[in-house]
Amino acid sequence: MNSTLAYIWIPIVIWAALAQTARNTAQRSLVAQAGTLGATLARFLYGLPFAAAWVLALHLLPATAGAIPAFNASWFGWLLLGAVSQLAATACLLAAMKQRNFVVGVAFSKTDALQVALFAAVFLHELPGWVTLVAIGLATAGVVLLSMPQKPVVGAMTAGWSAPAALYGLGSGTGFAFSAVGYRGAALQLPDVSPWLIGGWGVLVAQAVQTLLLGGWLAWRSRQSLRATARAWRVSTIAGATGAMASIGWFTAFALTSAANVRTLGLVEVIFSYLVSHRLLREKLSRADRIGLALLATGLLVLCTQL
Repeated sequence: MNSTLAYIWIPIVIWAALAQTARNTAQRSLVAQAGTLGATLARFLYGLPFAAAWVLALHLLPATAGAIPAFNASWFGWLLLGAVSQLAATACLLAAMKQRNFVVGVAFSKTDALQVALFAAVFLHELPGWVTLVAIGLATAGVVLLSMPQKPVVGAMTAGWSAPAALYGLGSGTGFAFSAVGYRGAALQLPDVSPWLIGGWGVLVAQAVQTLLLGGWLAWRSRQSLRATARAWRVSTIAGATGAMASIGWFTAFALTSAANVRTLGLVEVIFSYLVSHRLLREKLSRADRIGLALLATGLLVLCTQL
C-alpha cells in the first residue's frame, strides 16, 4: 500500500463514527413519525443523492479521477451480503434504541467488533493481531457492563442479556459484523482500484440496493411509513446526508485495512453517543455505564499502540 495511505484510514474511521452518531440521532427522531423501517429507509433513500454526488466528484477531481471500475460477480456478491446485513442491522439498532437509553442501545450493537474478528478470520482469512484482540476484549467487557440493568437485581446479567434491547442490539451487532465482512470482501475483489473509488461506488450501489429492497417492501406493506418519511423530509434529508457521509467513510476504510481494525476503532462512536446522550438528550448514565465507557476508551487506546 502507498505509504501516504497507510494510516489515513484512522481519521476516516473517526470521521465516519462522528457522522454515524449524527445519523443515529436524526433517525431516532424519525422513528416516532415513520416507524422503525421508515426511519431506516430514510437513511438509504435520502442518502443516494449525496452518494452519487461524491462519486461524480471523485471522477472529476484530478487527484482521484479514474475509469469506472470493472465490477465482477464476486464484487457484487460480497456487496449484496454487506447491503442486506446492514439493512437488517440498522433496523435492529433503531428497535434497540426504542427500548433503552440512546448510548446503551448503540453500545449493544458494538458487539460487532468481536464478531467481525471471528467472521473475518473464517471468511476472509484475516487474523487480527494480539493487540487488536486485547482491544476487542476490553471493549466487549465495556459492552457487558453497559448491557446490565440500571438497578441491580438477582440474575441481573441474565436479565440484561435476555431483555428486548439486548436481543435487538446483539442482532444488530451480528448484522453489522456480516456487513463489515461483506464490504471488506467486496473491496478485496478490486485490488488495482483506488480506495476512494471503491468506497464511493460501494456506497452508491449498496444504498441503491437497500432502497429498492426496503422501499419496495414498505410500498407493499406500509405505505403510511413512506408518506410519513416524505412529510418529515427535512429530518430525513439530514439522516440521509449524515448516513451517506458515514458509509463513505466506512467503505473507504474497508478498502484500506482489515475489517477488524475498522470496526474496533469504530467503537469511538460509543464515546460520541455518550456525548449526545449526556449533553443533548439529557439522559443519565449509571456508574456501571460510565465504567463500561471507560473500558471502551481503554480498548481504543490499546488499539492505537500498534498503529
